[in-house]
Amino acid sequence: MSWGLLVLRLVVGLTVAAHGSQKLWGWFGGHGLVATGGFLEQLGFQPGRRAALMAGLAETVGGVSLALGALTPLGVALVIAVMIVAIVTVHIDKGFFNTDGGFEYPLLLAVTSLCLALTGPGAASVDAAFGLALFGLPWALAAMIVGALGAVVQLATRHRPPLVQPRPRPA
Repeated sequence: MSWGLLVLRLVVGLTVAAHGSQKLWGWFGGHGLVATGGFLEQLGFQPGRRAALMAGLAETVGGVSLALGALTPLGVALVIAVMIVAIVTVHIDKGFFNTDGGFEYPLLLAVTSLCLALTGPGAASVDAAFGLALFGLPWALAAMIVGALGAVVQLATRHRPPLVQPRPRPA
């Protein structure tokens, strides 16, 4: 089981961390803080560059935490927070499937991360090396709640432009 958890952690964690590095430094075909910040401003996050920094850091730190199996519930909470925000702001209106830009992919990353909080990172992890048993239902619930609260806070700061309704012209 530990080898399977190691492979899962590495693939999911490094994938999430790569997405964070796209936002932070423009690596792997990403756009960096300035362009990502501009995109996030269009979604209502002000200032956009700060939002890009926070999202990039959450993905990078959360992904590396998962990949290493280090303070796993913290990494899970960070990934869940970013994925909830991504689902709500970008993907939910496009349906489920990723082929249409739907929420399938970020949901998969969030739920897979949550499963690591339930099962633990396995024997080949930093947590295990330090004798930390930070997994199981209470830890998974805590990671899920902290991640959801983090997403709610971020979404609450979003400034959505008001819908402009054309006014009827007086006769």
